[in-house]
Amino acid sequence: MSPRRLKVAVSGLGRMGARHALHFLNRTPRAQLVAAFTPDEKEIAWAKKHLEPWGVTLYMDYDEMLQHEGLEAVVVATVTTVHAEQAIKAIKADKHVLCEKPLSTSVEISQSVVDAARPKPHLKVLCGFSRRFDPSYRDAWSRADSGSIGRPAIFRSQTCDKLDPSGFFVAYAQFSGGIFVDCNIHDIDLALWFFGQDSIVKSVYAVGVTAVQPELRKYGDVDNGVGVVEFWGGKIAYLYSSRMMAAGQHDMTEVIGTEGKITINANPISNLVEMAEPSGIRREIPPHYYGRFEEAFVVEANEFTECCLEDRPLPFKLTGAVQAVKIGCALQESLNSGRKIWFDETGRRVERGML
Repeated sequence: MSPRRLKVAVSGLGRMGARHALHFLNRTPRAQLVAAFTPDEKEIAWAKKHLEPWGVTLYMDYDEMLQHEGLEAVVVATVTTVHAEQAIKAIKADKHVLCEKPLSTSVEISQSVVDAARPKPHLKVLCGFSRRFDPSYRDAWSRADSGSIGRPAIFRSQTCDKLDPSGFFVAYAQFSGGIFVDCNIHDIDLALWFFGQDSIVKSVYAVGVTAVQPELRKYGDVDNGVGVVEFWGGKIAYLYSSRMMAAGQHDMTEVIGTEGKITINANPISNLVEMAEPSGIRREIPPHYYGRFEEAFVVEANEFTECCLEDRPLPFKLTGAVQAVKIGCALQESLNSGRKIWFDETGRRVERGML
């Protein structure tokens, strides 16, 4: 008798959704990809070639997909603006949910996912912060948690994408929530992980420039942003995001403690090859986010599946995803208003004079 496999559906077959679909189809042994949804004709054409021949039923109606016989879990990988709506529908249909980050571009809507999941503790509802599944970040966190660098006090992290001259990020800015919500949300989540999931923000301040894509301004966004987040208890996170790296993807993190520091991916590299050329010695780096974190996404799929099948606790709380959006939205607001934003020791927003 073969072991039971989790029956999974993927919603959205864009770049990220297609990758999730292939992970659950080919690289997650305890899962069975049984269905996929997309309203996009081009994505359907891709799925007919890459998914349907392996028994995956394709849907152009999300609600219809939720009724697929035996379906147990849904991976939400659609455009950010419908993450929460689709996650809540899946929860109400009694399905486990792995939702791509962020839950929403709104704190209130993100909270609604947590509220929908609360009455159903038997369901596993996870926000897909992929770096938490990366072996290097896990090793760094274990070392920091063991006290090897003393008390973490300063956190510096960046998410820097390779320049895409196609205009993709300009069009995406209409839905992304802005560079801090879309791009730095990973770094914000990491700060909460290394500082402690219950860390409470004290203040945020952000600035940015449109160095190469001035069209972003009409959406209140930038292609380079810097944010500073102060937490109660004497901790500070410095966050940098960019859409214009020339060489490729460079996502790095530095955690500075009272007795040392830990750095992850300070000098990115695709492999161990170096090229000695007339212009000098160089090495290539990953061309995009997936090139750096592919293995993390595969680990995420497998661990989510195991948690569902074995009723194991998820590796981190869903409420942390709301906290990350709260900080990201405040940074985006600060960017556009030019004002520093303050919070009291309970996390409630206040004016500076009230502290």
